[in-house]
Amino acid sequence: MLLLPFIRDNKEATLAGLKKKRFANAETAVEQVLAFDQQRRDAQKELEDVLARSNAKAKEIGALMKAGQKAEAEAAKVETAELKTRSKELEESLKIAEQQLQEVLVTLPNLPHSSVPEGRTPEDNEVVLAHGDIPVLHEGALPHWELIKKYEIIDFELGNKITGAGFPVYRGKGARIQRAMINFFLDEALKAGYFEIQPPILINEDSGFGTGQLPDKEGQMYFATEDKLYLIPTAEVPITNLYRDVILSDDQLPVKNVGHTPCFRREAGSWGAHVRGLNRLHQFDKVEIVQIRKPEESYQALEEMSLHVQMLLQKLELPYRVLRLCGGDMGFTSALTYDMEVWSAAQQRWLEVSSVSNFETYQSNRLKLRSRVEGKTQLLHTLNGSALALPRILAAILENNQTPEGVRIPKVLVPYCGFDMIN
Repeated sequence: MLLLPFIRDNKEATLAGLKKKRFANAETAVEQVLAFDQQRRDAQKELEDVLARSNAKAKEIGALMKAGQKAEAEAAKVETAELKTRSKELEESLKIAEQQLQEVLVTLPNLPHSSVPEGRTPEDNEVVLAHGDIPVLHEGALPHWELIKKYEIIDFELGNKITGAGFPVYRGKGARIQRAMINFFLDEALKAGYFEIQPPILINEDSGFGTGQLPDKEGQMYFATEDKLYLIPTAEVPITNLYRDVILSDDQLPVKNVGHTPCFRREAGSWGAHVRGLNRLHQFDKVEIVQIRKPEESYQALEEMSLHVQMLLQKLELPYRVLRLCGGDMGFTSALTYDMEVWSAAQQRWLEVSSVSNFETYQSNRLKLRSRVEGKTQLLHTLNGSALALPRILAAILENNQTPEGVRIPKVLVPYCGFDMIN
C-alpha cells in the first residue's frame, strides 16, 4: 500500500507513477485520497480539541461545586454533555473518513521505480541481456505436448478425469524429473545462503491482503468457501506473511528464505499454442526465493536475485533473456520487475519462467513489517522471485534437448533424477 505522507507531499510524482503503471482514473483516485485524508485530519483535530475542552470543563465543574457556585456548575454540565455528544459525532465521522480513505488507498498500485520504461504491453518491455545460443533442432522435431505423449511422461487426460483441465498427472520419468528440478533448485538456493521454509498452501484473508493479492486478485485464486481460505498462487504469500506485524532487529537482517510449494491459479482460459501443454496450468510446482532488506540494500539484492536465477538457467543449459518490464506490464504490487524467459525451440518463442521483483515498502506497509533504527521503526523492503517455476522449464528442456534417440537431460540434473535420457 502506498504511503499516505508520500502521496500528500508528492502529488505530482504519485500521479506520474500511476500513469506510468497505466492505472485508470489516477487523478480521481488521488484527489479522493487527499480529500478523505483532509476530512480525517480535520475530524481528528476537532475531536482532540473537543476532548480537551471536555476535560477542562470536568475540572471546572469540580471547582465550581467546591466554591458553591451550583448554577454555574449546572451550566458547565450542560456544556459538557454537548461536548460529549459532539465528540461521538466526530468519532463516527473520523471512522467513516478512515474507512473511505482505506478503501481508495488499497486500489492504488505500487509506484514504478525510475528505471521502469514507459509502455503498455509486453512488446514494450526492455531486453536487458540475452545469454546462450538458440538451438537448431533436427527435422521432425516436436513441441513438448507431443513429446510428453510420445514418451508417456505426463498425462493431461488423466488429470482432466481426476480434476479438470490444467491439472496434469506426471508419470515415471516425468515425475522423477519434477522431483529432480525441485531438489536442484532448493539445493542451489541453500548454497546461496537462503533458509528453507515449508509453508502452508492455504492462506487467510489477512495474508492475502498483506502481500497484495487481495483485494486485487480474488478472481485468480481458488477459494475454500466454508473455511474462507485461499489456495496460494505462489509461496511468496505465506513466506512473506511469516513477518506480518513483526519488528526485526539488525541481527535478524537480511532475511533470505526459500520454499517449494504447489501453486494454484484460476487463470482465464484461452485457445492457441501459447496455452497448450505445460505453457499454462492451474496447478504447478515452483521454488520461490524471498528477501527482506533494509531500503538502502534492496536494489542490490534485486540484482543478486536476478543473477541467482540466471545461474540456474545457465546450469540447465537453456538460452534465456532478461527483460525489464514496462509500466503497463508490471504487477500491481511491484516497483521493478525483471522477467526471465527461456527459448522454446519447437515453439519458436520465448517462455516466461521467472519474475524477480522489488516491492519496496508496498507490502511491508500492509504487513506492518518494520525494523528498529535508533529507537525508531522504519518499513523494510520486500523482494521475491521464482527460482524456478517448473512447467515451462520442463517444456524448454524437452523441446531444446530432443534428438532422434530421445530427450537429453541437462548434466546438472542427472545426479538428481538418475537417468540421462528420456526415450
